[in-house]
Amino acid sequence: MAFLGLGLFMVIFAMLMPASRNMVGHALSGAGEWIGKYAPFSYVVLVIILIVPIVATILVMNVKPPPEPENPLARFKNADDVLED
Repeated sequence: MAFLGLGLFMVIFAMLMPASRNMVGHALSGAGEWIGKYAPFSYVVLVIILIVPIVATILVMNVKPPPEPENPLARFKNADDVLED
């Protein structure tokens, strides 16, 4: 969450400068033109970009931790046939 705040802070200061504001505006208008030019393909790409992080988050939240490994020497703990000195 801290990176989100830092990113927004940087964007605010970047948008204060006219040159960077023009650059961001041109980038967004170029993205809009790309979406319109390659309409079916661009919508698939946008859906993938939006869906993959959501699916990854759900998978990570639902993964069960691996079981504890079994102690291989536990079967010898109560053995009666052990020779003692």
